[in-house]
Amino acid sequence: MHVLPWFDYLNGLNLGSWQVWPWVLWALATPVQFWAGWPFYKSGIPVLRHGTANMHTLVALGSTVAYGYSAVITIIGTGVYFDTAALIIGLILLGRFLEARARGRTSETIRRLIGLQPNTARVVRDGQEIEVPVQDLVAGDVVAVRPGERIPTDGEVLEGSSAVDESMLTGESMPVDKTPGLPVYGATLNRTGFFQFRVTRIGQETALAQIIRLVEEAQGSRAPIQRLADRVASVFVPAVGGVAVAAFLFWLLLGPDPALTYALLTLVAILIIACPCALGLATPTAIIVGTGKGAERGILIRSAQALETAHRVDTVVLDKTGTLTEGRPVVTDIVPAEAGVERELLRLAASVEYGSEHPLATAIVEEANRRGASLADVSDFEALPGQGVTGYADGKLVLLGSPALLAAQGIPLDSLSEALAKLASEGKTPVTVARDGVALGSIGLADAAKPDSRESVARLQEMGLEVVMLTGDNRQTARHIADSLGIARVEAETLPSDKVEVVRRLQADGKVVAMVGDGINDAPALVQADVGLAMGAGTDVAMESADVTLMGNDVGSVITTLRLSRQTMRAIKQNLFWAFFYNIMLIPVAAGGFLNPVLAALAMAFSSVTVVSNSLRLRGAGV
Repeated sequence: MHVLPWFDYLNGLNLGSWQVWPWVLWALATPVQFWAGWPFYKSGIPVLRHGTANMHTLVALGSTVAYGYSAVITIIGTGVYFDTAALIIGLILLGRFLEARARGRTSETIRRLIGLQPNTARVVRDGQEIEVPVQDLVAGDVVAVRPGERIPTDGEVLEGSSAVDESMLTGESMPVDKTPGLPVYGATLNRTGFFQFRVTRIGQETALAQIIRLVEEAQGSRAPIQRLADRVASVFVPAVGGVAVAAFLFWLLLGPDPALTYALLTLVAILIIACPCALGLATPTAIIVGTGKGAERGILIRSAQALETAHRVDTVVLDKTGTLTEGRPVVTDIVPAEAGVERELLRLAASVEYGSEHPLATAIVEEANRRGASLADVSDFEALPGQGVTGYADGKLVLLGSPALLAAQGIPLDSLSEALAKLASEGKTPVTVARDGVALGSIGLADAAKPDSRESVARLQEMGLEVVMLTGDNRQTARHIADSLGIARVEAETLPSDKVEVVRRLQADGKVVAMVGDGINDAPALVQADVGLAMGAGTDVAMESADVTLMGNDVGSVITTLRLSRQTMRAIKQNLFWAFFYNIMLIPVAAGGFLNPVLAALAMAFSSVTVVSNSLRLRGAGV
């Protein structure tokens, strides 16, 4: 449109009177002004009734002045500036398009997840596999999955085993081994084996649906720094209006001929160059990219406020069980009463414990299976609540339990006294085994630290963060775990209410606290903390209470979250700088009459491009 009046001149065509062109331009500019530009009127004009203004007000006023003036001079026949009004709206819409592209790119991962969910599932009914649409699945259905297939929905493995690629959900590159009793998630990829699972969650209840919902909520929320930018804009816009009116009056009285045209163009240029569109893009584009990048790495950020607050965290409180540790006991020591009976000690213990559902029993049986032990048949099994178990294995009475249980039965433990004292000092739980009244040895169990916990704690400390461990365990056990992980401050024997008080005390000391937990007992502290982070393998209550859910289920994800927050806030501050830089530098230029409206619109659009491009750099930044 801007070059249209020169079309017949450049091509040597004779299309009639030159005066036709202003009317053609008027016809072309009108839908641009009132159809494409309607959103600016809709949100920018009504606020004037309340004595305020926003960035759309400047766009609406500037383009309307150019359009109205062009209409008047078209009728008079002295000139035309419809191209100015159309270009103003067009260039601003270009900035909106770039913002939409940023949002779209950030949502690519979510769209891929939705696309990866299979459309059908093979349900096992009466021993036969029947293919049904995924939407027809109900909780309790048994579904078969073969190697190379996507898992159709969430469930729990019933039969078989496999390694499942959960990288699209958790960000972890290594496949996760799945055996009976372990959860599987819809849209993840079955790598190696055949298994059947029972459906536990469908539709909007699945982990995938929850992830999509959390990310969408976070991208739609507003950070406190965005509200600050809005307040600045509400003051900035009226101030710019005052400058524009003053410049208009100045050039109307003292400007070159035609003074009215010169003054109006200066007015329009000021209104356009001052349009804080880049200011409006500064925060949301960075938040959108930051939350999207978090989702790619298995970090689900519930709100923009959480992403912003996380960059100020100086203290990280870690719940022990399930966060720093595996959350279940494992065998750490096998201590025979005499040399050569270690294998027999474990075999007998696992044989008798096989009939128990106690977590310690499960750990002993798992260790025996791992070592390939052949379990004995057991008869007359009996559980002694709170003490241990007993049963006959290989025709002999086997008793397992605490040292106190065996001592109460008159079984001497002198040969084990030193080993038992050592296990106690290390915070481990001893299960002592006797056969026909003779102590065979003791098995030490503990909630072992996750493989990455020590390194992650060290990296948090290198970032200048204080690390605190919270646990309901006794002080001796807690101190041993903390020392092994390099944590100096420990709060042991804590109830859920105590955990909240620990967080409150830290906050009262001026600390900005991030709380990391996974259980129902962590929920109050997760809510109290400045930023609550829940492990993805934890309870639904914990995840609903937290600001951030870590699908990767390791402390390393805490580091990634904090680094991502710092990078996002750095990008927002850079964006705000550039947004204000353009306005502060170019408003005087426009007021001096050195910038026409089209160049002003180009400069304003360029500032928006700068802001969006800077936000998109987050996608390539390492965390």
